[in-house]
Amino acid sequence: MKWLVATVAETIPETASAVTIRLDVPDWPGHSAGQHVDLRLTAEDGYQAQRSYSIASPPGSAQLELTVVRIEDGEVSPYLAGDLDVGDQIELRGPIGGYFVWVGSDDRPVLLAGGGSGVVPLMAMLRHHAATGSGAAMHLVYSARTAADVLYQDELAKLADDPHRAVTITLTRQGDTGWAGRRGRVDADLLADAGWPPTVGPHCYVCGPDTFVEGVANVLVAMGHDQRNVKTERFGPTGG
Repeated sequence: MKWLVATVAETIPETASAVTIRLDVPDWPGHSAGQHVDLRLTAEDGYQAQRSYSIASPPGSAQLELTVVRIEDGEVSPYLAGDLDVGDQIELRGPIGGYFVWVGSDDRPVLLAGGGSGVVPLMAMLRHHAATGSGAAMHLVYSARTAADVLYQDELAKLADDPHRAVTITLTRQGDTGWAGRRGRVDADLLADAGWPPTVGPHCYVCGPDTFVEGVANVLVAMGHDQRNVKTERFGPTGG
């Protein structure tokens, strides 16, 4: 798989620490909802750093979108989220991954569970669902620390304004006195409220930090969901 040169077309602030980078990528072969890319930066002295980022844009979009959350002591994310500007170029290769993908022609119900920036590939699935006019029922359960950390807030509200899609956001930290939504971690009660009984056989996609993914996947299996229907994508420590 060869490296491609992508040019920054736009940067879109998502939160105080996250930005969506919209890229023009000549010769992009196309991707499926849920896939990711490898991104490589090269310093003037030749030093290179490489990280993987999930694709936020839906299949068939004219530009590729990556959402990057800045890790303060990171090596790559501070540059991407703070210094990258329109016209700058970066190298990437992809798409990568064929397991953690959702195909718009599938009409089975879909339960998405994302922790933190793990919502990014799930956002590609939601956007794909909307773009294709899918009739499959899709529900996103999204866990964030605070309301200020929630990515895509306005767009999620618009996407949820459809009888075939729903979004439940839960906050894990106290202090947001104006928050009227759910609080607490993603547990069996929340998943039962948001999803479908295991007998329906919904697709379940779980993405986020290791502890989140392991916990939610174990709960889904304990609830009776077929392990083959529970697909996971883990974000381990990478140094940012």
